[in-house]
Amino acid sequence: MKLASLKAGGRDGTLIVVGKDLAKATKVPEIAATMQRALDRWSDVEERLRSVYDTLNGGEIADAFELNHADLAAPLPRAYQWCDGSAYLSHAELVRKARGAEMPESLYSDPLIYQGGSDQMIGPRDDILLADEGWGIDLEAELAVITDDVPMGITAEEAVGHIKLVTILNDVSLRLLMPAELAKGFGFFQSKPSTAFAPVFVTPDELGDAWDGRKLSLPLVSHINSELLGRPDAGVDLNFDFPTLVAHATKSRSLGAGTIIGSGTVSNRDRSVGSSCLQERRMIEKIETGEIKTPFLKFGDVVRIEMMDKAGASIFGPIEQKVVRYERPAV
Repeated sequence: MKLASLKAGGRDGTLIVVGKDLAKATKVPEIAATMQRALDRWSDVEERLRSVYDTLNGGEIADAFELNHADLAAPLPRAYQWCDGSAYLSHAELVRKARGAEMPESLYSDPLIYQGGSDQMIGPRDDILLADEGWGIDLEAELAVITDDVPMGITAEEAVGHIKLVTILNDVSLRLLMPAELAKGFGFFQSKPSTAFAPVFVTPDELGDAWDGRKLSLPLVSHINSELLGRPDAGVDLNFDFPTLVAHATKSRSLGAGTIIGSGTVSNRDRSVGSSCLQERRMIEKIETGEIKTPFLKFGDVVRIEMMDKAGASIFGPIEQKVVRYERPAV
């Protein structure tokens, strides 16, 4: 089942069911007005949503409309909880090696998660609006899962059943703001602007045998200005799977329905598959040649992130964003 949110007057967005081929959709206000409302009552509405999905795919819904991805908000335009992990330690290893730092042993046994801002998630075609391209603008292509209500202190095995939806995202990072911010010892904030999400969230069953309940084993493909940046396999070199990340997040709290748990930058140790962020390519250049050649994103650059199934069809739809200078509105 595939679900999305239409842009609306408010930032919550109207819940729609999207056809398997991402071409048709239908509104479902009689089931749930928004994605968050559906997740709040998932056990009550899932069967009804699936019935609509099957009917839509059978071409039997009279008021189905052609889907324009530019009309879509982030499926959760506002989220109660957005936690991003660092599940691919090959990425962290590379960045630390480039600056001559050692990896703490604890990172191999204890997942790393930060709590991101979630008051304004942005849609798949929304511009990346920033005031200064000198901040080191970078993409980060990631996967994420969305949960129902999750009790405090669950195990990874128990967490499997709480994963209700899956998607991909662009966790924009401002690399040149990070060092000073992290040096204060209190984590990210200014260096992590609004996160962009794919057009649709999908239920795990839509992923077939590429999803084993813990990870999604397909390439995540990133382009900048139509040039391939990378296509690492999201199922390879994953140190912490999604149930482990969910369980880790519940150590000291319960999670509300609609919690988003991100994987962190998808990264493979096989460097021939490329990267999911520019920082990784820059660090490889520094290690191999001693000179960084790849620039960060500039105003006017276009980022595209997408994942295809084994037949070559887009699963979540593409994230396609232009980097645009932010101009403060006149008061």
